[in-house]
Amino acid sequence: MSKAKLTTVEGRPVLRIERRLAHPPKKVWRAVTEPEHLSRWYPFTVTELDLRLGGKIRFDDGQGSTLEAVVTELEPQRRFAFSTNAPAGTSRESDDLVRFELQPLDAGCLLVFTHVFDDRYGAASYASGWQVCLDALEAVVDDRPVEAGYPVAEMHDAYVERFGLDSGTVSETADGWLVRFERQLTRPVETVWAVLGGQTPPRGPQVGGPVPQAFTSDEVASGTVTSVKAPALLEYEWQSRGRAAGRVRWELSSGTGHGARLVLTQTGPNELAAERSRALKVWKARIAALAEQLRGLPR
Repeated sequence: MSKAKLTTVEGRPVLRIERRLAHPPKKVWRAVTEPEHLSRWYPFTVTELDLRLGGKIRFDDGQGSTLEAVVTELEPQRRFAFSTNAPAGTSRESDDLVRFELQPLDAGCLLVFTHVFDDRYGAASYASGWQVCLDALEAVVDDRPVEAGYPVAEMHDAYVERFGLDSGTVSETADGWLVRFERQLTRPVETVWAVLGGQTPPRGPQVGGPVPQAFTSDEVASGTVTSVKAPALLEYEWQSRGRAAGRVRWELSSGTGHGARLVLTQTGPNELAAERSRALKVWKARIAALAEQLRGLPR
């Protein structure tokens, strides 16, 4: 089983997965274009598929919503691609593009799958999810029962590291600098909040009160909580030489739907520019430890 590769084309992330299948293109083509077969392994149920250029595709996500797509490439038994519309009210900037290419190979074929999207920090989630889906596709063409699967946390986090999504960035601000990390996690917002100590009795963290230890690091002296909105946000002062030097902010949102999306930032003044390197190292390690802790929880 080949691993997913992540590249960038025209500024957009692109996942590419190759899979050798022991069946000719004709049989695999049915699995990727006929609704009754596609629905057995694709993330959503296909309720309509007009197999022509410009044809409409409709998916049912099983949660009361319908997703729409348009066929953008079609060459029977060779290429099939469609763009999925960005749902109203989401942060997606443009349509995703899903593409299947079948190349004859000995008695079987090579499936080249690509997914073009915008959310780079969701790449590990997509990669691990598509691996599970393509395992199910292989079962369909093998005429085997399709077992219900879900991306395992270990696979997800391995892709986070493989794609370099565990590294932070540094930017300049009007008052100094900002270190930023963004990471897709493998458990829901409420679970992550609880693991971080956000439900510390009796009322959880309060403005002006102490910061729960899990939100801190021994190498970054913490002051008091400056803002909290359970279970989505906690911000506090960090200190240098006993004085407030900036803010550390943890924010949790729904991410790709496979778990919480964490955005962690630390700000600081220009006179403490040397602290930027420390912040990059400290918070990368702290987030990695959190991800490991989440992997150990029962699903």
